[in-house]
Amino acid sequence: MYEYAIAWEWLNFAVRWLHVITAIAWIGSSFYFIALDLGLVKRPGLPVGAYGEEWQVHGGGFYHIQKYLVAPASMPEHLTWFKWESYATWLSGFALLAVVYYGGADLFLIDRTVLDIESWQAIGLSLASLAVGWILYDLLCKSPLGRNTWGLMALLYIVLIAMAWGYTQIFTGRAAFLHLGAFTATIMSANVFFIIIPNQKIVVADLVAGRTPDPKYGVIAKQRSLHNNYLTLPVIFFMLSNHYPLAFATEFNWIIAALVFLMGVTIRHWFNTTHARKGKPTWTWLVTVLIFIVIMWLSTVPKVLTGEEDQAGLSTREQTFVANGHFEAVRDVVQGRCSMCHAAEPVWDGIARAPKNVKLETDGEIAAHAREIYLQAGRSHAMPPGNITDLSPEERQLLVAWYETTVEGK
Repeated sequence: MYEYAIAWEWLNFAVRWLHVITAIAWIGSSFYFIALDLGLVKRPGLPVGAYGEEWQVHGGGFYHIQKYLVAPASMPEHLTWFKWESYATWLSGFALLAVVYYGGADLFLIDRTVLDIESWQAIGLSLASLAVGWILYDLLCKSPLGRNTWGLMALLYIVLIAMAWGYTQIFTGRAAFLHLGAFTATIMSANVFFIIIPNQKIVVADLVAGRTPDPKYGVIAKQRSLHNNYLTLPVIFFMLSNHYPLAFATEFNWIIAALVFLMGVTIRHWFNTTHARKGKPTWTWLVTVLIFIVIMWLSTVPKVLTGEEDQAGLSTREQTFVANGHFEAVRDVVQGRCSMCHAAEPVWDGIARAPKNVKLETDGEIAAHAREIYLQAGRSHAMPPGNITDLSPEERQLLVAWYETTVEGK
């Protein structure tokens, strides 16, 4: 049974790597086409129907690119579609969500001091929020308000703030930030799957049939692409945030999330304006830095402690680890080698918050993180970093024996 933890950890790594690869492909192509679109120049002599062109140099050669807002006069022989990058990113991201947060719901998804619910209830809320988010967004885009692009984006921002607050009332801080990223990424990928690509297929079908395509399909797709453009950077932040508890594990984490969306707008505005050759609004970087300073300040606001942990509140699984004959010795090792950093108030110089918000001070906290202790300090030498607290080989063997004998029921 204990080998299952190792296999699951490798599955986690494999899916995470796949997600990073597909995300690079999607974000890279998205950023490229946004920059290309904004850099198009209208010149005399363009083919009929061409909106603009761009000359680029790369890889030892020159590229001459022309864009048609509706479509060219006839269907090109070779047409490249950019869609699988988006689909693969979302699918791999959802798989990672399932492996880490659904598979480890008791540890990573549920915080019973926030909301005491069962794993299946938390997973159900997670799935429902992703689906409802897309439906609400799509209805807003198709409503009369959708004709006002910037008004729609302002309303979308309010929705995102509400979701940031809502997620922190249900899940752990780490899971709340991850879900906010997944919520946003679902909107982005669904835009591609349900709107942008289908609209392009309608245009292609009209061309094949000899009909003149309706330009409205391109206008709708462009609006959704604009939304995706401004949402990309916050999604990246939330995907990386699980490594930084100062972002997700503080009292005002939902306000931090709201400010992250604003930073995404200011940064993208600089790039978009620059690519459109409309100057370089350096003021956006000053605004971004000021917002980030506010985020840093919010992360240091003290949080009211809830007091000592009630041992009676341990889950059945945690009680099993505490009842193991090796536990007392393990507790001594963890408290002597790990808890100087993994504590509510770390005493190690330079550590202001417990890494990844993992605290190992009480029996319950040690038992709750048994699998991570086993993998990080028992089976591997990842912890302590550089073995800075001199965890001995015998102590590592003790951690391994504790976990393996518990899961085997010995």
